[in-house]
Amino acid sequence: MAFYRAPRGTQDILPEDQPYWHHIQERIHGVAQLYGYRQLDTPIFEDTALFEQGVGETTDIVEKEMYSFLDKGKNPITLRPEFTAGVVRAYLEHGMHVRPQPVKVYSLGPCFRYERPQAGRYRQHTQFNVEAIGEQDPAADLEVMSVAWHLYEDLGFKELSFQLNSIGCPKCRPDFLKVLVEYYRGHIDDICDDCRRRLERNPLRLLDCKAESCQPIIDAAPNMREHLCDECAEHFQTLLGYLDSLGRPYTLSHRLVRGLDYYTKTVFEVWAEGIGAQNAVCGGGRYDGLAEVLGGPPTPGVGFASGLERVVLTMKQQGVQVPTLPSPQVLIAHLGEQAKLMGVKLASDLRAAGIGALISFGKRSLKSQLRQANRQGVAFALIIGEREAEAGRVAVRDMAQGEQHPVALEDVTTWLSQRLG
Repeated sequence: MAFYRAPRGTQDILPEDQPYWHHIQERIHGVAQLYGYRQLDTPIFEDTALFEQGVGETTDIVEKEMYSFLDKGKNPITLRPEFTAGVVRAYLEHGMHVRPQPVKVYSLGPCFRYERPQAGRYRQHTQFNVEAIGEQDPAADLEVMSVAWHLYEDLGFKELSFQLNSIGCPKCRPDFLKVLVEYYRGHIDDICDDCRRRLERNPLRLLDCKAESCQPIIDAAPNMREHLCDECAEHFQTLLGYLDSLGRPYTLSHRLVRGLDYYTKTVFEVWAEGIGAQNAVCGGGRYDGLAEVLGGPPTPGVGFASGLERVVLTMKQQGVQVPTLPSPQVLIAHLGEQAKLMGVKLASDLRAAGIGALISFGKRSLKSQLRQANRQGVAFALIIGEREAEAGRVAVRDMAQGEQHPVALEDVTTWLSQRLG
């Protein structure tokens, strides 16, 4: 008989992997709060038009990857493929422009993209998102980048570095795109089919192509940083000066353009050792025109997103150890119905006192129950037989030492508390 499996591009996070997830999320909350970012949760689905307008109709996300459907009211709805458009929508909808600027928020939750699954990349993935909205200062770019750096450094990542570029603004980018398109038209017979489509619809994405045949063409392509207007050039140079002052390593890459239409000026990725050709553990940049696209006033913004699956993968490949999750340190073994009734009550009392306790189920032999205690890794087995039940006491076995101590039932909680801390 056939049995069901998780849908392609999804995964079950089993108990043995949960320590990574708990540790990463704990550090996310700690680092975000250290920089003054507050959590903002947006709906898991939004109006489809939000992403079509905000992310861009000619992006791979909108054209190929969104999970979109009509709800029962015939409204076009899309499962969240990324956070930023929804966060800016919330900023505008709730009048957050009247708050002290920039509004600094972070989000954490699932996103959905129909793309080819690969190492650390899933169709349902968990994303950590940071946004600073309402500030043009390149120091805001630096702070957002520093949040990412601080988190990965805190998690124990090795060989961190930034990949960095500026893709200009609506004033200077059109002239660059003319030069780029002219260059690519001279190589029209050498580029892949996807790039021929991008040449007409979204030429900046030509520089992001992963096809092997296009790599030499990208290497020799015009560089956007040579076509920046004075404002964009000054912004970028100021940011580089900040990074130099902090000693943060970075590589300038004219290939780095990101895959969403809303980016302007700064774009960046953080790379880490240990995940092969796909080195990036996060990516982001500035999106100064997004609020206007969504119907709001001109509002600068900068942020990044990081997939937690890739973070977990990197931690495993780099051999980063994480704390184990707390587990019960006591198992109650019982023989006979009266002893079991006493054990059920004792387990409840221990848990009420903050002591994690397991109780053996069924009617197994004492030997079998002690084997279970050993497999569970508990510190103490509390043994209740007929004699213990009649005398109102418990035989406490130290599983590490093999020693056994009689303890009066009313003293068990205090006795364990003193030894378990």
